[in-house]
Amino acid sequence: MSTENDGGTGRPPEEPVPTRPDAPPSLPTPPASPPSSSSSSPPPPPAPTGSWTYPAPPPPPPPPRRRTGLIAAVAALTLVAGGAGGAIGYLAADTADSASETSGPSSTVNTATGERTERPPESVAGIAEAALPSVVTITAEGNGEGGTGTGFVYDEEGHIMTNHHVVAPAESGGTLAVTFSDGETYEAELVGGAQGYDVAILRLDDAGDRDLQPLPMGNSDDVAVGDTTVAIGAPYGLSGTVTTGIVSAKHRPVASSDGSGAASYLSALQTDASINPGNSGGPLLDSSGAVIGVNSAIQSSSALGQPAGSIGLGFAIPINQALRVAQDLIETGEPVYAILGVSVDMRESGTAGAQIPTEGSQGSEPVVEDGPADKAGLRPGDVITKFGDRLIDSGPTLISEIWTYEPGDTVELTYRRNGEEHTATVTLDSRVGDSN
Repeated sequence: MSTENDGGTGRPPEEPVPTRPDAPPSLPTPPASPPSSSSSSPPPPPAPTGSWTYPAPPPPPPPPRRRTGLIAAVAALTLVAGGAGGAIGYLAADTADSASETSGPSSTVNTATGERTERPPESVAGIAEAALPSVVTITAEGNGEGGTGTGFVYDEEGHIMTNHHVVAPAESGGTLAVTFSDGETYEAELVGGAQGYDVAILRLDDAGDRDLQPLPMGNSDDVAVGDTTVAIGAPYGLSGTVTTGIVSAKHRPVASSDGSGAASYLSALQTDASINPGNSGGPLLDSSGAVIGVNSAIQSSSALGQPAGSIGLGFAIPINQALRVAQDLIETGEPVYAILGVSVDMRESGTAGAQIPTEGSQGSEPVVEDGPADKAGLRPGDVITKFGDRLIDSGPTLISEIWTYEPGDTVELTYRRNGEEHTATVTLDSRVGDSN
């Protein structure tokens, strides 16, 4: 029986064949560390071109157990969120930059000799100086797991945007702490998380008289390949790290799973700005300093079981999608997903496209009765090859594209039936909340 993913409800594959066991294990921990309760995974098949990773970070003191996870790109490689339960590095040192300050229309930065040099605001130094006070390190702990990641100030009400996998350890009664670039730390609460989108919103419990400075938001739809990017985060615990690059691709389909059965699907911005474990949830900025994406994943050439790092292939959630998700989370605490109302085969196969299986999973119908696909005339066995203006080469690619739309949007799709090509127009339905 085929392994399937419900393209209508977004249910993750029961046995995600494209994913490979497991993330690289954490680095050795001191004897005081509690033993991990995770079971061993079967050996993975060889990956001819490396592995997709959010590589495993060094454990924070005191070292909690880590939940490592699987992340597969549609290219059938493995992507690993540095402890996909949120263990993505930790703050190893005080990174407050008390010597940096803003003066007039330019930025003041320190040179190696201690001299202060003016930098124009449109320079990388100027962009970094303006953005760093709004970028935070997030520490999440709960259920014997823990880790840290990056986030950034979303609004003046104390909301912080980050990745869902960063805060996952604290989802069920854990604790969250947010540390700013000046070293000040605040407790925070989880407003809501969208596992499918890999977006989460926190709120500071009591910001006091802190002057919160939301980062300006860009328009990811206007981004072009070759545009300059600036990534800020805490790779390997090194808070306030700034790297630069370009947008190297758009609409890169990436599917991820933490091994618990839940999955995320991204139509991502790809960048060659250096992104490493700990950058997850941090901002990807454009040349004006506006946020165009939320850093989420990297591809690494390291072998399984070895620490991994950037090779110039990083992936970010487009900010336009993240903003829509954030608004839903702030208003209701729940994400809203566009759905097509079909199951699709998630396995690698020689069929170009996303195939609707002839049988559903666990007794469900492969095409939901009276759902968008059913009303458009799609049937079991059809292969969807185009959705909107995007070519579809697999089930994960289809889902990542569906989730770039909003419920109620009308989309033209192309499908193949018995060797013949057909087109249909669908009006997407909605689902509230993550399905597990």
